[in-house]
Amino acid sequence: EVQLVESGGGLVQPGGSLRLSCAASGFTFSNYAMSWVRQAPGKGFEWVSTINTRGGSTSYADSVKGRFTISRDNAKNTLYLQMNSLKPEDTAVYYCKRGVDRGQGTQVTVSS
Repeated sequence: EVQLVESGGGLVQPGGSLRLSCAASGFTFSNYAMSWVRQAPGKGFEWVSTINTRGGSTSYADSVKGRFTISRDNAKNTLYLQMNSLKPEDTAVYYCKRGVDRGQGTQVTVSS
């Protein structure tokens, strides 16, 4: 059974930073590209970032480019999202995804 468990969300002031983690199990993590998506209140899902199997190739939505960094540790079966210079519009529930599978999400709130 595929399990994706996000953590690391919270309340942060504008300009602050957070690091999200996603612990994966139930599949061979290193064989799959992984992504982060988010859903702001009252809105649909927005793709944030994707990383390839070995971590050598990454892509980002224009809205987060230059502020967020996706990474992975295949030895630990864990996906990360380092978020810097956070803005109120980054407020959302963040999910890690493998194909159509996603976790329960972690809430990120950016507010003063």
